[in-house]
Amino acid sequence: MLATSTLAPAPGASGSDLPLITSAAAWRGDQLGKSQEWVYQLSAAEIAELEQLGARFVEDDPDLRTVQASDYPLVACAAAVKLWGQDVDTGRGFNLVRGLRTQLYSDTLSAAIYYILGLHMGDPIRQSELGDLVDHIYATSDKTMDDPTALSSKVRDKLVFHSDSSDVVALMCLRGARQGGASLLVSGAEIYNEIVRRRPDLAPLLFEPFHWDWRRQDHASPANTYTSPIISLVDGVFSMYAGALYIMTAQDYPEVPRLRPEQIEVLKLFDEITYEPGMAIEMDFRPGDIQWLSNYAALHSRTQFWDYPEPQRKRHLLRLWLSRKVGRPIVPGFGKNGVVSGRATPRPGVDDSADGHFRIAEVAVPRLLA
Repeated sequence: MLATSTLAPAPGASGSDLPLITSAAAWRGDQLGKSQEWVYQLSAAEIAELEQLGARFVEDDPDLRTVQASDYPLVACAAAVKLWGQDVDTGRGFNLVRGLRTQLYSDTLSAAIYYILGLHMGDPIRQSELGDLVDHIYATSDKTMDDPTALSSKVRDKLVFHSDSSDVVALMCLRGARQGGASLLVSGAEIYNEIVRRRPDLAPLLFEPFHWDWRRQDHASPANTYTSPIISLVDGVFSMYAGALYIMTAQDYPEVPRLRPEQIEVLKLFDEITYEPGMAIEMDFRPGDIQWLSNYAALHSRTQFWDYPEPQRKRHLLRLWLSRKVGRPIVPGFGKNGVVSGRATPRPGVDDSADGHFRIAEVAVPRLLA
């Protein structure tokens, strides 16, 4: 079963009527970090299977928009993929897979292995209006996140906690930073629990729709904003979509309604709790690591990092956004899922024939965007 509460709030419920979340998705980093239960070490047989399939994928060079998981079936890794999916859907909301020997692979082979696993974990979705199915976390400028033109995936600055635009976000580390760049995760359910405990009068506001800055997340977006509540609780299933930065910057657009004082108050409380000592778990990214993360269960960020001077040694992660069809009930239009596009076809009116990268050798190379 999915991460659930004891009941769903009735329309117009007060904070005192809201349930606490008691599933495995409600955790504290200072407790979870005492164990390594969230790390999966690949076996020699699993690694061998993935290397063999990855090499065949590179040789076949399929169209990334249409290739299917069934084209590259897993045997040795089948049980592991099922376990990772359970962790993401009904457990703590994330895991870290370790053991791939990316130091021995070309980036194209690494990307092929990663894409195959992604197909078995869900269906890739487009991450930009260019049609990118694999994006790159690779710094191309010295901008900081207080610059409205900065893209979080292209700078070295620390990031605030946020949700991405898919059911699952996956990161694969090709190369780590010279210093810094740790991944930080925090439980959305535990943040919500703390708000209910401390300020039950403010907690119901999290179920109201907010305007989110789409333009700042994707400079080619077809609209300035989209709307979504922060919390969905349907049939007892808890989901969260958060990132106050993009709610606040959406206020820069004159067509967006002004936030009410109580909305600003709950957003500030949300951030205060998120950054309290002990809430987040921190993990380093080693070459070959893959992190699977439910955007409904946990928020993520990273620490500032410093690169090696050589371009080929710079910190480099690959990112997949996956649609995972597991029957999760959410309120209509929740998160950014209502405005992103599937992998097979672009958004109506968008022509990706010239700029789209849909072959594995192409997507293994980062676009040099500032």
